[in-house]
Amino acid sequence: MTKRFTYIGSSYLFLIKDNKILLQRRFQTGFMDGFYGVPAGHLDGKETAREGCAREIKEEIGIDIKPEDLEMVHIMHRKAEEDERIDFFMTTKSYSGEIENVEPNKCDDLSWFELNELPDNIVNYVKIAIENYRDGISYSEFGY
Repeated sequence: MTKRFTYIGSSYLFLIKDNKILLQRRFQTGFMDGFYGVPAGHLDGKETAREGCAREIKEEIGIDIKPEDLEMVHIMHRKAEEDERIDFFMTTKSYSGEIENVEPNKCDDLSWFELNELPDNIVNYVKIAIENYRDGISYSEFGY
């Protein structure tokens, strides 16, 4: 039997407040260190994209989000160097707890940025996803 092709799935959170988005600067991760991204992580399997997002957000910035409170705002089909990925970008209006940098060994800055004034040192595909979200575009392809 032939093995079927599989994608890697990841979930990302666009946490928006007063037209600003929460970004975290990558540190000692081995991927795009020194560049900003949004709280995110890989899906572990046997979890929905929203469940995976809620789990990752708790691990990275310490807030609790109910999966049903996450709204899908953009999906990106992305070709990386060695694989292909499906990225699920979500937002929420409801969470509990205080935002904090729970992983200082992987993130050396957690800051709010204007949606129209993103930093120059931002992960390229994340910037495109944010711009697409801002412009009401729900799907994109990157790296093809």
